[in-house]
Amino acid sequence: MPQMMPMEWMTLYITFLMTFLMFNIMNYFTQFPNSTTPSTKSTISVNKMNWKW
Repeated sequence: MPQMMPMEWMTLYITFLMTFLMFNIMNYFTQFPNSTTPSTKSTISVNKMNWKW
């Protein structure tokens, strides 16, 4: 079984890395954020408690 030259390993690594990065970047930028209108925006109620120890 012949061994690959180190430069071939490097080009193979770079090819897979670039493919992986391009796939992730494309998936990140093709997702559209959910647009919420201000009237339907829910408010978070916070209950403040004073603890006396």
